Amino acid sequence: MPSRLNYDQLYQSFRWTIPARYNIAADVCDRHARDPGKVALIGVGDDGKTWEMTFREVQRKANQLANLLVSLGLVKGDRVMLLLGQNAWTAIGHVACWKAGLISVPASTLFGADAITYRLNTVGVRIVITDAANLPTVEKARLFTPAVEHVFLVDGAAPNAPSLPGTLETARDSFENVDTAADDPAFLNFTSGTTGNPKGALQAHRSMLGHLPGIELGLDSFPQPGDCMWSPADWAWLAGLMDVLMPAWFHGVPVLTFRAPRFDPEQAFAMMGRHRVRTALLTPTMLRVMRQIPDPVKRYSMDLRAIISGGESVGKDLHEWANDTLGAPVNEMFGQTECNLVLGSSRRIMPIKPGALGRAIPGHVAGIVDDDGRPLPTGDIGNLAFRSPDPVMMLEYWQNPEATWSKYADGWLITGDLARCDEDGYFWFHGRADDVITSAGYRIGPSEIEDALARHPAVVMAAVVGVPDPVRTESIKAFIVLKEGISPSQTLVENVRDFVRDHLAKHEVPRDIEFVSALPTTTTGKILRRELRDIERTKAAANRG
Repeated sequence: MPSRLNYDQLYQSFRWTIPARYNIAADVCDRHARDPGKVALIGVGDDGKTWEMTFREVQRKANQLANLLVSLGLVKGDRVMLLLGQNAWTAIGHVACWKAGLISVPASTLFGADAITYRLNTVGVRIVITDAANLPTVEKARLFTPAVEHVFLVDGAAPNAPSLPGTLETARDSFENVDTAADDPAFLNFTSGTTGNPKGALQAHRSMLGHLPGIELGLDSFPQPGDCMWSPADWAWLAGLMDVLMPAWFHGVPVLTFRAPRFDPEQAFAMMGRHRVRTALLTPTMLRVMRQIPDPVKRYSMDLRAIISGGESVGKDLHEWANDTLGAPVNEMFGQTECNLVLGSSRRIMPIKPGALGRAIPGHVAGIVDDDGRPLPTGDIGNLAFRSPDPVMMLEYWQNPEATWSKYADGWLITGDLARCDEDGYFWFHGRADDVITSAGYRIGPSEIEDALARHPAVVMAAVVGVPDPVRTESIKAFIVLKEGISPSQTLVENVRDFVRDHLAKHEVPRDIEFVSALPTTTTGKILRRELRDIERTKAAANRG
């Protein structure tokens, strides 16, 4: 994307060139593997020493894994779950699946057995690739997932889970990629589950190309000579996979693989300085914590060129701090699982309006529409929507035509976010049309948490909402009605938190729990989360006053 143009010139001149036949693996791996020394991944071993993996090494291992998957009877369109964090095998696994025409299903290591069971069964996963730390979760889930045929470990072996590296030792390291259409399915990410259970958003191979304009704009004409990419965002999430790892690999840019169990700003600065990271994805929550560290550029020899951020508003103070202290602009990006990287900003080609979601990324058409898909006047609040078709748009919700159909109105994909568009074409967030919680960069649906809480032996029913939080934007609060004869206590609070932690994900554990005698409901018994949210926001406003 040329840097000499301004936004309007870029937007008006942009044209998609999506070939009819396309396979992501060829673009993110094979073409770079022709150079035997081209580095794909950089990491740090347990001994503290830096290691590197070339694209040719990734290709060799991905070819071996593709051969293994085919030998086990998997055919085009079958699903493979990658229950791994920022691990070289995560990246290799995706490439191998795409080579073989399979659908990769990333899953977060934060999830408990119930969440994994649901995802395995929903899409009929046949093979799981994981590590020893997450094997107990898979073993619990496997009791209820008949479609799962094989489990492989990347870091050891167990009675029912052989070593993947060991199994691949005798596999051929050459593989002819399956001929795939650009519209053939490639990967599937689950939504936040804002209304009902999470849905599997199925993405095509063309989605790789659809992501590129957003990354190239957001990272100020990415790539530039010497770029190295990193983010603490887990590669199990769409942001980590398609906003960081694969766009970098598409352009042959090395990626630092490093994710601590808890985000440590000093450690983050140290790693970026040590490995000369020049481009990064950092959420506003991360940036707020990092802002507390004095003089990071000098102390850690930082050389950041550009930062992308999203999930919540960055704010004027963070913009100024990043420019003044880090010497790098923060360009905000917006997207969702179904349609990612479709709004954004770039200080290089447009004025920044702190708090705005940005403008439509070249190649994407954004609008504010009513519930029937009719465009609304400038300044009116309505549904933030994107015009289909669009290469970054999902193919469907997995085997859920009703939900897929209801996501669209008159050719517009309805995001579920309420927003307005100003006279300059900048979009401004005004809330959710549903009950999603935005916390520390995660978009969290209440339904799964409420279902888990309702299974606790002391709980009759529960409602979960997001409440204002100065660091996280929102934190999770649960309102719980207890069974008769059970009294509230701090011990019960901790027991309930542990119960959710065991069944779902750590980031879905309620930070606050309030025991109530009843919950507000409609006449048909539907919980009115909106009333609970309003009460909490009124409290927060009173406390600030």
